[in-house]
Order: sequence, then structure tokens, then C-alpha cells
Amino acid sequence: MKVIFSNYTASITELKKSPSALLNEVNNEPIAILNHNKPIAYLIPSETYEKMVTIINDCLLAEEVKTRLKEHFKPTKVAVDEL
Repeated sequence: MKVIFSNYTASITELKKSPSALLNEVNNEPIAILNHNKPIAYLIPSETYEKMVTIINDCLLAEEVKTRLKEHFKPTKVAVDEL
């Protein structure tokens, strides 16, 4: 059995009829799209997706910062005119 990460579900047929109507019905919450009673996709509002992308990018950046902070490097003196 597969876990569904949504309180709402819809079939592909319902999705084809009107994706925006589906989101409006559930007050812009995520909807699991089912095919033969198995989730194959999630329909989420654009605001939710944008927040997710921002969080993921922040996490990836934080990991990169942690990696770079562990590196040992010797600073190089540079004059402002050389930049």
C-alpha cells in the first residue's frame, strides 16, 4: 500500500475536466491524482510549489555552505584595483 500525502484525491478524469475547479473545491490544498486508485501525481497551488522550491533551494545552499566551511583554504591578499 502506498501512502497518500494529501487529504484530498481526484481521478485523472476529474483532473481533465477542470484542474482549477478541483483546487477551488478543496480551498487550494494539495490533491493526490489517482490512476487505478494509486497516486501518480499531486496537484498543488502555484504558491505552495513556489514555497517548496524556495525551501529546497535554501536547504541545498545551507549544505553547500557547510561543505565550504569545512574546507581549509589560505586567504589570498588582493588589492581592490585587481578586482
